[in-house]
Amino acid sequence: MVQQPELQETSSIQSTQRVLKSLSTYRWTSLGALASLLLLTIANALTPQLFRWGIDEGITQKNLQVVLYSAAWMVVAAIARGVFNFGQSYLAEAASQGVAYDLRNKIFSKIQNLSFSFHDQAQTSQLLTRVTSDIEQIRTFVGTSLIQVIGGVVTLVCVSVILLVMNWKLALITLTAVPLNAWLMAQFITRNNKHFRQVQEQLSGLNAVLQENLLGIRVVKAFVRESTERSRYTTMNDGLIKANMKTISAIRNTFPLIFLLSNLVTLAVFAYGGAQVIGHRFSIGELVAFNSYLALILQPILLIGFAAPAIAQSAASAERVYEVVDAEVEIRDRPGAVPFETCGGRITFENVSFRYPGATSETLKEVSFETKPNELIAVLGMTGSGKSTIMNLIPRFYDVTGGEVRIDGRDVRSFTLKSLRSHIGIVFQETTLFSGTIRENIAYAKPNATLKQVIEVAKTAQMHDFISSLPDGYETIVGERGVGLSGGQKQRIAIARTLLTDYSILILDDSTSAVDAKTAAQIQAELDDLMRQKACTTFVVAQRISTVKNADRIFLMDKGRLVAQGTHEELMQTSPLYGVILESQVKPKQKNDSKLA
Repeated sequence: MVQQPELQETSSIQSTQRVLKSLSTYRWTSLGALASLLLLTIANALTPQLFRWGIDEGITQKNLQVVLYSAAWMVVAAIARGVFNFGQSYLAEAASQGVAYDLRNKIFSKIQNLSFSFHDQAQTSQLLTRVTSDIEQIRTFVGTSLIQVIGGVVTLVCVSVILLVMNWKLALITLTAVPLNAWLMAQFITRNNKHFRQVQEQLSGLNAVLQENLLGIRVVKAFVRESTERSRYTTMNDGLIKANMKTISAIRNTFPLIFLLSNLVTLAVFAYGGAQVIGHRFSIGELVAFNSYLALILQPILLIGFAAPAIAQSAASAERVYEVVDAEVEIRDRPGAVPFETCGGRITFENVSFRYPGATSETLKEVSFETKPNELIAVLGMTGSGKSTIMNLIPRFYDVTGGEVRIDGRDVRSFTLKSLRSHIGIVFQETTLFSGTIRENIAYAKPNATLKQVIEVAKTAQMHDFISSLPDGYETIVGERGVGLSGGQKQRIAIARTLLTDYSILILDDSTSAVDAKTAAQIQAELDDLMRQKACTTFVVAQRISTVKNADRIFLMDKGRLVAQGTHEELMQTSPLYGVILESQVKPKQKNDSKLA
């Protein structure tokens, strides 16, 4: 545990090095910025010499021509400084935007490839902060802080050489501030990197509260919890302020010392240089030039000082970004994986056990069964019995922790993920719709589908009449997360979306839970006909026994085990648990009927 801060510091340094290596993609832009920086440094270094020449050879000697020439060259130097300063700023910013662009694409692509297990444990707000705020910190470092540091180092070296040539004793007085300030900067970055990381983590926490509140604003208002949510957000905001104040305190403890050293050096140069001028060992022009160089050598020290917090913050941000980029993709194509081209529909679970990452107990325990081609299988059980987990293992959203899942006799892990999942149509228990039109949402997995095909699956999902009644029909814009549609309407759009895919295996995971019983029966009747016509193996996870009565077989799950299987009639006679579930659903209905009577 003692070594943890050291490891974190090393990780931050390595992450920063990776950011710098990414500049190789924008080699010529970066080299252009560096060339402009060097030319700017030369123009800055020449300007004090023009002052010295104008004073010593012009003003002191009363030579107007030299004064005019020096003034003209100063104008040229000023123009050059402006051009080169613009060049290095523009090109550095262009390179930084490219690095940020690549990182955003890289982290987004990685998020797309990461397994369900990663998303089960990762906070959405954390990922959003890394894609936005953290990458912006890195962009600022590459576009501004990095060029300041490089420019400062180049200026320090050039000016130091010039000062040593002009007056080595006076130069040594001036240069004493450089190693002292460098040491202070190094200490600042080393000691306070953790504070800058805490700022980003607090910002992620604040974003998490904001995101939850925006998504659940209806629940907040329904339960009159506005004041509680305000208090929660204020608490997180206070934490962010405290984290920021720690960084400000660190800056306050370091930078006054840097400014004090700089002022003391200026005073020493003025005193010693003035004495040498009085003693005729130094000209007035040389003292003026020396003071100008003193400003040039102190300016980069200050710029590096101001860049230090940004560097520390970008190092922490880079570490957080690369944590996601380097995250292990648990579910991936195995070496030698083959395309899943034809599907007979025979699905086998052989002694399958499964435990979710981080869980202490198994969700599935030695589950074994085999389906026949084109069979309609219903999966029934109490909440938490493992029904949805079985569905998640067929398309390899997770890998089994024991046993095997096979399709037509081949382990699902032997197929490429893309080909496997493209043959499996799934309607999830939780419905997700995207911004866009109803037609675009239905055709999400098949964007080139014709309107006729979209209408056909909408009719099967009992959604066509409702969509047709809307002013814009299938071109109606769906609100954010499907706001404006009922839960049942969103579910039916999700069903239509899945039916439009080229599936050989169909999985309906409690897909009509938000639909009324009559509509659910209509959808089920349409699906039954469609499944018989299309000849596919279908799994239906449901809570209502009425939904699964017509299934070829019913799998009854209890506490992660497959405890019974058979037709509705067979289970009625052989399974007490099935009878309990049926009775629990029939009794409420009988009570409601008696009340209506």
